Amino acid sequence: MFRRTYLALTAAAFIATPAFAQSDSDIVETAQANGSFSTLLAAAEAAGLVETLKGDGPFTVFAPTDEAFAALPEGTVDTLLQPENKDQLTSILTYHVVPGKVMSTDLTNGMEAETVQGSMVTIMTEGGVTVDGANVVTPDVEASNGVIHVIDAVIMPE
Repeated sequence: MFRRTYLALTAAAFIATPAFAQSDSDIVETAQANGSFSTLLAAAEAAGLVETLKGDGPFTVFAPTDEAFAALPEGTVDTLLQPENKDQLTSILTYHVVPGKVMSTDLTNGMEAETVQGSMVTIMTEGGVTVDGANVVTPDVEASNGVIHVIDAVIMPE
């Protein structure tokens, strides 16, 4: 039974990996190749952060999926994308970025990490990895200038 479970999990990991087999691509190119981050990429463009995320880094990005953005209250994304809200959008997006390359093996329960925005996020590892309550659904997506951890919610600074 254990062997079948292990083999099934290994096979599932290999099947899921090609969408992210982009380690020679930067964070933005890796996110573009996946296809689940169009809202995040549009927001990064509106906030003027694309070139930064294509830079040397390294960066750790907790990347909300399109579904995570869709779960926000109606009109939130449209409002944030307006030019007059660029500072608020930048604050939210930089709250999803930690300087350095933090892999899942580096995480400990109750760990706090300072974001580029300046606030701390809390990482929990019991019963699955969470960042400020958002579940990490795909960890350790390596890019040439850092790592992406896919999350299922948009996290907000206080």
